[in-house]
Amino acid sequence: MQKPILYIVIPCYNEQEVLPVTSGMFLKKIQDLTAQGKIAEKSRVMFVNDGSKDKTWEIIQELARQDEHYVGVCLSRNRGHQNALLAGLMTAKDLADITISIDCDGQDDINAMDSMVDEYLAGCDVVYGVRSKRETDTWFKRTTAEGFYKVMNALGANTVYNHADYRLMSRRALEGLAQFQEVNLFLRGLVPLVGYRSTSVYYERAERIAGESHYPLKKMLNFAFDGITSLSVKPIRLITGLGFLISLASFLGILWVLLTKLFGVTVSGWASMACAIFFMGGVQLLCLGVIGEYIGKIYNETKARPRYIISETTFDHQKSEDN
Repeated sequence: MQKPILYIVIPCYNEQEVLPVTSGMFLKKIQDLTAQGKIAEKSRVMFVNDGSKDKTWEIIQELARQDEHYVGVCLSRNRGHQNALLAGLMTAKDLADITISIDCDGQDDINAMDSMVDEYLAGCDVVYGVRSKRETDTWFKRTTAEGFYKVMNALGANTVYNHADYRLMSRRALEGLAQFQEVNLFLRGLVPLVGYRSTSVYYERAERIAGESHYPLKKMLNFAFDGITSLSVKPIRLITGLGFLISLASFLGILWVLLTKLFGVTVSGWASMACAIFFMGGVQLLCLGVIGEYIGKIYNETKARPRYIISETTFDHQKSEDN
């Protein structure tokens, strides 16, 4: 059996502090897997610069000059983690037999790649890296993250519990992913929709090696809401159910008012009336907000703007690419 070419795809945004540390780790893993005879010597470490404002791209270029195993892709502007990851995967799709996507911060256990490659050689097209526990997280982050996966699955979005974007994908799986043309990307929900044989490997996540996290609470909440609205229409159906319940309650309230008026028992007071008005107003604004979110996504999809534009690379490849 011919040894597969592996590309490790790593999105980078303002990673000048951590990149010099973790780049050597990724290179060593490529060398170890090659020495074990699991992957081909043409395997590479691909960094995707997501419009960084620091010296990230300069560091990537220098790494590529020092060792041919490093390659770099630079986006024309910052497009977000998911778009940068997709750009790397779609570029690597034509160059590699398998890809492993991983963050640059060194938190994900790089040694789990050995098991991922083994599962691929055993016949799997997709191998998910799943956290076995979240002891390195704060109580708040652990609770909200686990709650996020439960809510996603409850709303009908097919996601892998405690899996982020650390995964192996074969070329066949990447070609399937390329057929999804959504502008609003949520890859950890799209990849399971591709299908093919899949499995999971489990690992423990460590602390970030250097630098600061690029996912504060506000960004995490936006990411979660984007994931839910990109993969499920259940929030709209919940609004429909809520509207039905409120309409039923209002109808019963009208009957109660008519009966009290008919029997001469009137209830005076503006407080209950004000509460009812405020409640209905709040529910209506909430419903309009959720519906507006879906309309906004439809608006973005109909424009069909490119999800990323590659401005330059460190290797002999098409220098400008729209997707």
